[in-house]
Amino acid sequence: MELVFPVLLIAVAVIAVVTLAKSVRIVPQQRQDVVERLGRYKRTLNPGLNLLVPFIDSVRTKVDMREQVVSFPPQPVITSDNLVVSIDTVLYFKVVDSVRATYEISNFLQAIEQLTVTTLRNVIGSLDLERALTSREEINRHLSGVLDETTGRWGIKVTRVEIKAIEPPPSIRDSMEKQMRAERDRRAAILNAEGHKQSQILTAEGEKQAAVLRADGDRQARILQAEGQAKAIRTVFDAIHQANPSQKVLAYQYLQALPQIANGTANKVWIVPAELTKALEGMGGALGGLSQMVGDVPTPEASDGASQVEREAAEAAQAAAAAAQEIHDEVRVAEAQATGGKGPQGLPAPEPVSPSSLLSDPADQRERG
Repeated sequence: MELVFPVLLIAVAVIAVVTLAKSVRIVPQQRQDVVERLGRYKRTLNPGLNLLVPFIDSVRTKVDMREQVVSFPPQPVITSDNLVVSIDTVLYFKVVDSVRATYEISNFLQAIEQLTVTTLRNVIGSLDLERALTSREEINRHLSGVLDETTGRWGIKVTRVEIKAIEPPPSIRDSMEKQMRAERDRRAAILNAEGHKQSQILTAEGEKQAAVLRADGDRQARILQAEGQAKAIRTVFDAIHQANPSQKVLAYQYLQALPQIANGTANKVWIVPAELTKALEGMGGALGGLSQMVGDVPTPEASDGASQVEREAAEAAQAAAAAAQEIHDEVRVAEAQATGGKGPQGLPAPEPVSPSSLLSDPADQRERG
């Protein structure tokens, strides 16, 4: 008897603990528990502390009320142009009524998956491959509408359906890549042609403007050069008319130009008249008798540089005499080569002319003669 009492006490304590555990239920946030009493739906336990009748009430299901994400495996779908594509979808849903989600359908997740597959095949079957690849938003809206309407009576709200990937067959992918590459090559060729065209146009425009500017600059340069030459000629002409030069000045200018004529590289053969020395003597006499010639009155400006003019005239006369002598020698040598030393002789050699005789007065020469 002493052992039975402690055993009964322990049994009563265990029954009390089990009864207490069965009668108290703590439900976490965003979850609902469906309670049945003797096999029938009794009530739904909300988050927090809840009391149950022990051994009579029992929890049928624990429903998660949060939005859930389910990724379905890729499904083969045939398009309207008889191409098999693999489509991978993602579904977002949440339970809005835990009682209907428990009693209206046995496995709502499997039902949603099958409904998504069948609806997706119906939608993709009415589209070709190109449209299916470019109409994802339209497919998503259609799937969301159909699933939301069907799953509404199950106490489930489909919030969003997304297509992760649409994979065409490998042969179709190769063809699409080749088509895309050809299209990009075509666009690149068009862009290169447009760029080359614009470059040619801009180059032509630049060359045109450069030619116009160059021609305008050349025209203005020629106009300015012509105006400068005209002004120079006019100035020289006015200076000559204002100075009123005489024959003596012209003879002096001829003497200055004669050495330059003789030094020309193209002047190989000269026709020298016999009266050349006499002409030089006459010009020398004209230069020597500057003060005795009629109508030649030196100006005050000319009298200041008379000595310099006389020196230049003497140098010019000496150079002219040397040039005449050299020309005469070249003529004699040419005649000797032409006749071989046996033909007729050339012109008689004139007497050598000295620079002093060119500058002497012809009147003095007459007196000496």
